Amino acid sequence: MAMKKILFATLLATSVSANSAENFVVQDIQIQGLQRVALGAALLKMPVRIGDTVDSQDVAAIIKALYASGNFENVKVLRDGNALVVEVKERPTIASVSFSGNKAIKEEQLQQNLDASGIRVGEALDRTKLSNIEKGLEDFYYSVGKYNATVKAVVTPLPRNRADLKFVFTEGVSAKIQQINFIGNEVFSDKELLSRFNLKVDVAWWNFLSDDKYQKQVLAGDIEALRTFYLDRGYLKFQVDSTQVSISPDKKGVYITMNLDEGKPYTVKDVQFRGELIGKEDEFKSLIPFEMGETYRGSSVTQLEESVKRVLGEAGYAYPQVRTIPEFDDETQQVSLVVHVETGKRMYVRDIRFVGNNATRDEVLRREMRQMEGAWLNSKSIDTGKARLNRLGFFETVDVQTVRVPGTEDQVDLVYTVKEANSGSVNFGVGYGTESGVSFTVGLTQDNFLGTGNRVGINATTNDYQKNVTLEYRDPYWNLDGVSLGGKVFYNQFEASEAGIVDYTNESYGTSLTWGFPFDELNRFEFGVGYTHNKIGNLTPYLQVEQFLCNLGDCSPDNLITDDFDVNVAWTRNNLNKGYFPTAGNYQRASGKITVPGSDAKYFKLQYDVRQYVPLTKKHEFTLLLRGRLGYGNGYGQTDGNDNLYPFYENFYAGGFTTLRGFGSNTAGPKAVYRDYSGSNNGSDTATDNSVGGNAIALASIELIVPTPFASDEARSQVRTSIFYDMASVWDTEFDYRSSGADYGNNYYYDYSDPTNYRSSYGVALQWMSPMGPLVFSLAKPIKKYEGDDEEFFTFTIGRTF
Repeated sequence: MAMKKILFATLLATSVSANSAENFVVQDIQIQGLQRVALGAALLKMPVRIGDTVDSQDVAAIIKALYASGNFENVKVLRDGNALVVEVKERPTIASVSFSGNKAIKEEQLQQNLDASGIRVGEALDRTKLSNIEKGLEDFYYSVGKYNATVKAVVTPLPRNRADLKFVFTEGVSAKIQQINFIGNEVFSDKELLSRFNLKVDVAWWNFLSDDKYQKQVLAGDIEALRTFYLDRGYLKFQVDSTQVSISPDKKGVYITMNLDEGKPYTVKDVQFRGELIGKEDEFKSLIPFEMGETYRGSSVTQLEESVKRVLGEAGYAYPQVRTIPEFDDETQQVSLVVHVETGKRMYVRDIRFVGNNATRDEVLRREMRQMEGAWLNSKSIDTGKARLNRLGFFETVDVQTVRVPGTEDQVDLVYTVKEANSGSVNFGVGYGTESGVSFTVGLTQDNFLGTGNRVGINATTNDYQKNVTLEYRDPYWNLDGVSLGGKVFYNQFEASEAGIVDYTNESYGTSLTWGFPFDELNRFEFGVGYTHNKIGNLTPYLQVEQFLCNLGDCSPDNLITDDFDVNVAWTRNNLNKGYFPTAGNYQRASGKITVPGSDAKYFKLQYDVRQYVPLTKKHEFTLLLRGRLGYGNGYGQTDGNDNLYPFYENFYAGGFTTLRGFGSNTAGPKAVYRDYSGSNNGSDTATDNSVGGNAIALASIELIVPTPFASDEARSQVRTSIFYDMASVWDTEFDYRSSGADYGNNYYYDYSDPTNYRSSYGVALQWMSPMGPLVFSLAKPIKKYEGDDEEFFTFTIGRTF
């Protein structure tokens, strides 16, 4: 009996053929060594049953099947009489998984990879998989230039056949590029070719867009950029014959050598379109972005292919194939381009679905769609729908996917996936702003009220310079044609001296009604009417207000009461890629209002605002923001033979985070001037440091939006950091400068009618779309200022962004 046991053990160890063992009929099967695995589960894996005749091939099959189950790390098959005895050693169960020393790879990424490989708590430990994981991780480190990196999986046995698994990382430092050499380049110098690379040798500290650390993926991108460089200059047969990467003995330096075959430049002889042209050959030809006889440019050919795909996409062909095949004439150094078009199936849109709009109703999103269900797919309409959703300002992100309908060849579904933003808030509490001081606010402000897309605002606010109650409503789709209707009712008490303006009070109330009319996808016109009642008191007799009051017929009233009825019009063009922290596009708005005859103050007011976002990188991490504003107002007509002037309570002001950061709110501009007649009949002028504003304004700002340091990719969608330069000028076109008796150039006094008297500042800003609303922080320093201007180094505001 013992000899037969030894025989089968030998069969396992040496894979002796079946003829070397004696066959027998199995009358019993015993499995020894089971702890975690149930006996029934193990027997199910066995390819042999009681009553079967077993030979050495069956033994091999048993061992193979039990190993394949993944539960055992050692299997022996023995014979005891007519009983088949299987001795197993189970793989230990993973009790915990931990990591140590990993900096380049986040634990979340490591855990995802381990889960995909079946290495997780509660599973059996497969040491073969561990070896593959170790090698894969080390290969990753090698690809980013860390040639000294090691990854070891440390297994610590625990009672009850369990084990702790710990991955220990020794990352080391990335190997630096010591030298990049080119061999075979005769047309372009090494310096010119290296200028196209992100990988550099001896990178200066300030050149944060380049890197002197070797990374395999970056090198691949640089080689592709080199190929693009040559193709854009006509070298169609350019090739990188080989790339050698040598590592220094200490594994801290890398030497890169590239063997190049430049070839010769080609000019374009002609362009032909072949394939399925669907009657649009003439349109395709009109898209050619170069002339015949010009030097071949690879980027222009790519542009042509994308343009053809766009035309096909607008005609319903969702998956066209467009390939450009060059036909060379080496004698004349010319190339004929054959653009081969395969349209594929023309697609219908079956359904349009929305995902992620938990608060916003489907109809709010659906009414922004320009692609109709049941119609031909139109890529332009799909993109327009995405852009319109972005501009709503209700969503942080908007993505769209074209999904084929299973079982059909010509139908697709459109799936718009949105991530909702905080479009408003119900608030009751205390806030603080450096411009307004402590403020108490109660009310509701919702740009997307109850998910309807309507704006509703019911707010009461009190702070250092005003007490305000406002009720507003706007329905962007008042009718099916997209005409909007909005209205507002307000009551306001204003204390000018607390807002950085010369002292007066204004108790006002009023109402307005506005209709909006869409002109096209980007342009919108608005028309409105309004009424405002102003009760102005505590007036001080400074020169500018005296001129306005005298023209109304009373130079020194105790109170000024006006009832003004106005008509206003506006034009808006919005081409921003997002309504929420845009990174590309243009926004313009021109508005004007005029009080109608019969109003106590007869004036008009014009304003133009523009914002232009220019992305500087492909992923829009760096974006340039250009902002500008022009404003002008004046009186019209006469009262008692005097020309009407622009009301002082409608003046433009500069200073504060919305206009000129680094200056106190409303304090940068003309000052109050008092005329003293005690010394002469003509009088003399003396200025104070009290701001009065002006009837004209010009603002300009340039802002570099940069990635927020130490913020994750997800957090960057809610936080924006920027470096800015602001410039502003406010002036009074009706100011009559008198040099007689005035100490011009001192005591805050200069020619307030001169628009060249501008202020400027620079600084940094941070905006955060927090759950309680927008928070804005800025640090700014004036560059050019005038005496009497208030500086404000730090600004903090809740509730508005710029």
